[in-house]
Amino acid sequence: MDPASVTAIDTHVHVEADAHGHHSLDRELMDASAAYFKAGQDRTPTLERIAGYYRERNLAAVVFTVDAHTATGHPALSSHEIVTGAAEHSDVLVPFASVDPHDGADAVALFTDLVAAGARGLKLHPSLQAFAPNDPAVHPLYEAAAQAGVPVVFHTGQTGIGAGLPGGRGIKLRFSDPMLIDDVAADLPDLTIVLAHPSVPWQDAAISIATHKANVFIDLSGWSPKYFPRQLVRAANGPLRRKVLFGSDYPVITPDRWLADFAALEIKPEVRPLILKDNAARLLGLA
Repeated sequence: MDPASVTAIDTHVHVEADAHGHHSLDRELMDASAAYFKAGQDRTPTLERIAGYYRERNLAAVVFTVDAHTATGHPALSSHEIVTGAAEHSDVLVPFASVDPHDGADAVALFTDLVAAGARGLKLHPSLQAFAPNDPAVHPLYEAAAQAGVPVVFHTGQTGIGAGLPGGRGIKLRFSDPMLIDDVAADLPDLTIVLAHPSVPWQDAAISIATHKANVFIDLSGWSPKYFPRQLVRAANGPLRRKVLFGSDYPVITPDRWLADFAALEIKPEVRPLILKDNAARLLGLA
């Protein structure tokens, strides 16, 4: 993917369905997420449809699923199909892998195979996958990503998955406290880490980590920019101007809505292109 050919790079796009009719989550979790985000009818676009959607808008997208089969009991979509399918749309799609950390050495082997097939990063969701990011048992997976030179995107903060259900369907928010990921950033300085989303209720911690650790970035997905915490906007305009990334969280938030709200945000003119494209191009090795 040539960054010069697109106007922006959306670094956070979910593949929620495959060509076989399988979904990434069971119906209860999918419906709860849709209700939380007030998502529209197009809740489960396939990779093919995502490519067309972004191509029409002259945007690029980092695409992935989340493999949480151990914690949810629901079979994951195939990251291999996402990686190989994205290769057919390489003008607009950049594929990331996802593996289940509970699979141990098998997860590391699968991730290594996915990188060899073309994955440009790893997506993890500690709350949905039910693991502590700073558990030493997961270090071999991080070390594989560091060795491959690809970033790891961690979900942080509140999640719409399970929202409103009794007990949140057992999903524990504390696993997505970014301070747990600070341990990983400190222990593996060669690992590039992206803290996904405004990390409410731990926004100040995320800003502190990204300021302190050269290897930590923040993506701005999952929230409309008009709801960004003030301290996040200040940091994006200042010390983190080269460390924050445009991300929508499509399909629950469309890039159309995100970009329209971002246009109204008080972001310095010289910072806008960094957030929308330049920072991501550099992080992904596309620049």
